[in-house]
Amino acid sequence: MRIVLAEDLALLRDGMIRLLTAYDFDVVEAVDNGPSLLRALTTHRPDVAVVDVRLPPSFTDEGLRAALAARTQMPGLPVLVLSQYVEQLYARELLAQGTGGVGYLLKDRISDVNQFVDAIRRVAAGGTAMDPEVISQLLSRHQDSSTVASLTPREREVLSHMAEGRSNAAIASRMFITEKAVGKHTNSIFGKLALEQSEDDNRRVLAVLAFLESAPHP
Repeated sequence: MRIVLAEDLALLRDGMIRLLTAYDFDVVEAVDNGPSLLRALTTHRPDVAVVDVRLPPSFTDEGLRAALAARTQMPGLPVLVLSQYVEQLYARELLAQGTGGVGYLLKDRISDVNQFVDAIRRVAAGGTAMDPEVISQLLSRHQDSSTVASLTPREREVLSHMAEGRSNAAIASRMFITEKAVGKHTNSIFGKLALEQSEDDNRRVLAVLAFLESAPHP
């Protein structure tokens, strides 16, 4: 699997390159700023981009902007964003295009190698990999919003696991319920969010997007 990596801290960037290489990923280029990231993505057209949100020269959202710009030329480009903090707007913008795998992990998760590697693989395969802490904070901040308020506590729990990119089987294991029960909760979520019948994976992403869209900008 071919990866373009963007991280401005040299020590962390080199560490991630070694980690990813050890897990048989091919890091085709590693960059440390926004303009170089856009060039690398459009040149290499990787299987997935692993991108720090805040890159030079602005140290605001340079990495995200470069990834979104690359997606206009390569629709569906899988992007896994890394951030130091829970920043809702970045999660929203990633999902807003509606195509391609997307992920949002806090940088602390990189130390959990298995979780980090699993997130990359999920995103590359077209799925979602949202950090549990991101989902937890968004749920607690916006539990009174109209979309979230319409869901039962169980449905909100299922949605939070869904946002992490977990399958129905994995959700069932986490919640100690049957897959059939998860399926019922999932269908209820789709119904309450008015998501029409389509590929289940696509509806799962749309459900997460609907949840994020229900939360007002900070």
